[in-house]
Amino acid sequence: MERTNPSSTTASPAASSPPELPAPGGLCAIHQPNVFPRLTTLAKLFAADYWIVLDDVQFTRRDYQHRARLAALVDPARQRWLTLPTHLPHGRPTLIKDALIDNPDRARRRTAGMLRQHFGASPHWPALAQVLDPVLEAFDTGKTATVAAASTRVLLDLLGWKGEILTSSRLPARPGRSQRLADLAAATGARAYLCGTGGMAYLDEAPFAAQAITVTPFRPPTAPIWSSGRRLSALWALAALSPKTVTARLQALAADHTVLQSAA
Repeated sequence: MERTNPSSTTASPAASSPPELPAPGGLCAIHQPNVFPRLTTLAKLFAADYWIVLDDVQFTRRDYQHRARLAALVDPARQRWLTLPTHLPHGRPTLIKDALIDNPDRARRRTAGMLRQHFGASPHWPALAQVLDPVLEAFDTGKTATVAAASTRVLLDLLGWKGEILTSSRLPARPGRSQRLADLAAATGARAYLCGTGGMAYLDEAPFAAQAITVTPFRPPTAPIWSSGRRLSALWALAALSPKTVTARLQALAADHTVLQSAA
């Protein structure tokens, strides 16, 4: 059972290791590994007690699984994609966890250069650059998902998140989109599943109710920082506002969702 701490490097325990699960009763979020995720995605994970990295579903090109939208520090309207060039060894059916980075060394250099180009002038760049080192080291694995998950983990760590990270490919779950998500949430002992607006459009809540799990919608605010946060990597907000400011805003939003969940 893979279990990582937000401040740790990627874990690789033996497949035969006994399950290690968090204490039951928390709030669970399930999300595919995204490269330097958008602020709204990061906020959803921050509000949860457990993040299950959904790594054993089909990889989707031209999605946030291997790219992030960066914005110029002084003009967020000037945007550019940071993309990890990815090879799918099994063609379209390739799972996220099996996707490979084309030329990892070149991809690492390009990633480091683009991040410095966009955010190096920020007074908060030294703090960001320091936590980004493990992400650049993750390129050595050659795995797109490993780099993407690391890029999310280091940002959660920077924000002081104290939750647990697990991986869907190491957890038991039945087929069926909603059934599978419900089983994954149940494996953590969660009392509630935190679902984004996209997921709420298709989710069948019956499999969750059958396991006494409440589905809690996650609806971020629509104020300016959050409207851009639906498109831009959270790196822009961290560089423009400071990690401390972003932490305070995510803490306030998480507290609101805690109240909502407790009342459900």
